[in-house]
Amino acid sequence: MSNRDLDLEKQNFANLPIGKNEDVEFSEENADDADRIAMKRAEEADARVQTNAKAQAQRLL
Repeated sequence: MSNRDLDLEKQNFANLPIGKNEDVEFSEENADDADRIAMKRAEEADARVQTNAKAQAQRLL
């Protein structure tokens, strides 16, 4: 076990915020290249999910 693993074992994670699905507004004027790449990847992932869901629905019919 590494020192990093031992340090993590000693941490108290009880006070960390709980992740939630939150809508975040995207501002094109404040976006940098990383934001634009992330937005494009998210859109592509959403499209894949939609395509897969439609294909699965068709198989069930």
